[in-house]
Amino acid sequence: MQNPKNILISGASSGLGFELAIAYAAADINLFLCGRNKEKLDEVKIICERLKANVSYKVFDIKNSTEAKNWIEEIEEKYALDLVIANAGISAGTAEGSESFAQVKEIFSTNLDGVLNIIHPAIEKMLKRKKGQIALMSSLAGFRGLPSSPAYSASKAAVRVYAESLRGNLEKFGIEVNAICPGYIKTPMTDVNDFPMPFLMPVKKAAQIIKLGLAKNKSRLAFPFPLYFVVWLAALLSTKITDPIFAKLPNKKALKN
Repeated sequence: MQNPKNILISGASSGLGFELAIAYAAADINLFLCGRNKEKLDEVKIICERLKANVSYKVFDIKNSTEAKNWIEEIEEKYALDLVIANAGISAGTAEGSESFAQVKEIFSTNLDGVLNIIHPAIEKMLKRKKGQIALMSSLAGFRGLPSSPAYSASKAAVRVYAESLRGNLEKFGIEVNAICPGYIKTPMTDVNDFPMPFLMPVKKAAQIIKLGLAKNKSRLAFPFPLYFVVWLAALLSTKITDPIFAKLPNKKALKN
């Protein structure tokens, strides 16, 4: 969508969501942000207001569907959301040997349920006015299951496929849907990784790529291209070839219990 005015971003208290808020901040832009860290939301609010944006935020856990729906209902009483970026997510892996069931549930609840909790109340409103844009944050990890982070890969794969399916389903109602699939971006989420991250991208650059891609209504925003090509090719190759390769990847750290 060109020139959205009323923009909602989840997971805005850290990393990519934080920078996306700044990227969109400008005069006459209304930003609606949510996250779990009030101090960081206060910080991004101050930065965006200096850029002349109007900013409001809500502190809550994106896994809470009732709070998400009520928040969007409250926003929509005064503002028609043009763009919703379902960005909130967490990452963890198998550095402790294997994933605990608790970790798997936490990742799916945040990365998948958290996305659905935000986009569907917004879609209900957009359907009535036949206009709007929904962007779902997936990952290049969603193209091929990684033994180092099974739940993360699977949750992001589900988000990507759901976004691509929704795009075709909602296009006839005037709603644009986009799957965002970044590689490694320098954020607090990747700062904990103690292994090489190819094509690690500055978060500000990633935010600008996403903003430009959404303005052009690209179906899939996958970047950086070299890494995207590698994972795309790996998904096409026989698992007899790729399984031994991916089994050697370094493990991501597990969530702290």
